[in-house]
Amino acid sequence: MPDVGVGAQSRKYVKKILWVIKMMKSLLLLVLISICWADHHSDNYTLDHDRVIHIQAENGPRLLVEAEQTKVFSHRGGNVTLPCKFYRDPTAFGSGTHKIRIKWTKLTSDYLKEVDVFVSMGYHKKAYAGYQGRVFLKGGSDNDASLVIADLTLEDYGRYKCEVIEGLEDDTAVVALDLQGVVFPYFPRLGRYNLNFHEAQQACLDQDAVIASFDQLYDAWRGGLDWCNAGWLSDGSVQYPITKPREPCGGQNTVPGVRNYGFWDKDKSRYDVFCFTSNFNGRFYYLIHPTKLTYDEAVQACLNDGAQIAKVGQIFAAWKLLGYDRCDAGWLADGSVRYPISRPRRRCSPTEAAVRFVGFPDKKHKLYGVYCFRAYN
Repeated sequence: MPDVGVGAQSRKYVKKILWVIKMMKSLLLLVLISICWADHHSDNYTLDHDRVIHIQAENGPRLLVEAEQTKVFSHRGGNVTLPCKFYRDPTAFGSGTHKIRIKWTKLTSDYLKEVDVFVSMGYHKKAYAGYQGRVFLKGGSDNDASLVIADLTLEDYGRYKCEVIEGLEDDTAVVALDLQGVVFPYFPRLGRYNLNFHEAQQACLDQDAVIASFDQLYDAWRGGLDWCNAGWLSDGSVQYPITKPREPCGGQNTVPGVRNYGFWDKDKSRYDVFCFTSNFNGRFYYLIHPTKLTYDEAVQACLNDGAQIAKVGQIFAAWKLLGYDRCDAGWLADGSVRYPISRPRRRCSPTEAAVRFVGFPDKKHKLYGVYCFRAYN
């Protein structure tokens, strides 16, 4: 899958090379002028300090924007700085009559669309939509355009473009924001292959997650995720990760990888979905209760304990990020029954660490424990 930042980075390298060539040309011209001046005035060591020589290189970049890192890492609820600095040619801008405009946007899977994040020009600053109150410029120096994002959300994951404009000159840099987290496959009580794209997005949100990107699924596959059912991804494609090739999953003689079904009708086509979640601000726990419970009793038991019945994304986050381990099957908010195993052992996922799935039992008659979640204020 093409990287949205590749073209931008290639243009960046060309501009940087042009910048270096421009500076070398300027230095060489200065040396030649000095030599000619010395030869012409070899008998006169008094220099005319009032004489000023301006050097203007043609066709070279006059404004250069760079990101010290092309990718930064954080987690939900954390703070992060997206690095960006700009360098100006003072001979091109003179005394600086043009105001410098700094604009941050978020790139989308549709390369022609961008989401406004933050704009700054002089004393005028504006944050947009869900970024309001959470973003500001770091301003560590006069040429620092770095953006600080506070209280990160799952939706903040992605690639951001830093654009600096002065007069008719402008340049950009792209920074990727990656979040620590976990990808998990999901399907509803109705069964497999029952979600169109829009329902898949909502299903992830209902489980304290967002629909995963290809990059997130690819990283999960590299980490060992193997799942033989195709699911939606955030770009509208349908894919699935295979680490152990076998007949029902593309063939036994195929190589491991992320299998790609391509792009399908978002309204009519139906598949499972891959969700992504990250750290949570709260406590996930198995409720110690004297008896096993029906689903409704489980919901009420968590409420009585000052909590809510936990969501699927929360059990995966607790298992993957906190190493939560419990060999007791318990109800979750979607009506499924699961249990997390971080230390494989006999009778408790003997061969692998995993969140074990029991199924969607009858809510009124089947009895299990329950996992609760209490959010911190």
